[in-house]
Amino acid sequence: MKPSLKIICIACAIFLIACAQKEKLEEVNYRLKWLYNVSAVGDLYAETRGYFTRNGLKVNVKPGGPERDALKELELGHAHFGVASADQVLRAAAKGAPIVVLAQLFQVNPLHWIYRPDQTVFSGGEELKGKRIGVTFGGNDEAILRALLARYGIAESQVTLFSVRYDYTPFYEGRVDFWPLYLNAQAVIIAEKLEKAGETYAFLSPDRLGVRFVANSVVTTREMVEKRPETVKRFLTALLEGWRDALDPRNQDQAIQVLLDADRETPEAVVRKQLPVTRELMLPAARIEFGKIDAVAWKQTEAILRSQNLIPGSVDVESLLFTFK
Repeated sequence: MKPSLKIICIACAIFLIACAQKEKLEEVNYRLKWLYNVSAVGDLYAETRGYFTRNGLKVNVKPGGPERDALKELELGHAHFGVASADQVLRAAAKGAPIVVLAQLFQVNPLHWIYRPDQTVFSGGEELKGKRIGVTFGGNDEAILRALLARYGIAESQVTLFSVRYDYTPFYEGRVDFWPLYLNAQAVIIAEKLEKAGETYAFLSPDRLGVRFVANSVVTTREMVEKRPETVKRFLTALLEGWRDALDPRNQDQAIQVLLDADRETPEAVVRKQLPVTRELMLPAARIEFGKIDAVAWKQTEAILRSQNLIPGSVDVESLLFTFK
């Protein structure tokens, strides 16, 4: 056989093997909670850098959004895995949805309030009394804020609640003392504007004040766990490995590039500030294992929702939290 023909044959053989391997991959759909952003960097990293493929899976990582509810898609069978916040999971479970939590992405909820320490005296939750506080009525920040007020014995009449929209002007103009935002998203942008204006800023962390309200978690259905346990295990193994590597400072440039390829809206300079903050929220301490489910925080979240009549009755939290034995 001539050398050139031999090379062609080898190339064809490699191509056919690759195609055969690709055909063997088990395909599943993974619906995120929101559009591609820094909170999904590990999901995208696992997909684009072959973590799922190495575990025998072809995972379609799909962006979420207002009209792309992961829990609804799980229920309809359009998705096999999804990302949802704890309040979404608990509301669905209270209505009988067979949801199972596989991993908790954030150990600290990214929802914080920004304030100016030189204008707003604040050293503890009791000093919320008399303050003007921004709140998105109907949003998670409202539930968290009401839990904070209850924890420190502050009546709603003792604070001024300001309805929040997308416009930050009321905060910039000093008409509101505390403004809600996500620490790993808008916070880096707002903080930069305040710095350029020569203003100081600080953040109110509900977690540090004793209110632990769980944010995004990875979920699936009980049917998936019972009927396709190996698929669930391979998916979770690949996902967690991808996330751990994406958050590793040694892989920062690769992780940022993966995100920039998916999110063409956010400037690289912003992403470079968002990623370290995300890392701190997901891995706040060296001893924390990524994806660890905080059962105590889940139970507190359930209690908050129940106390505010946001779910019709109690939910057996323990039955929702799944771990492989």
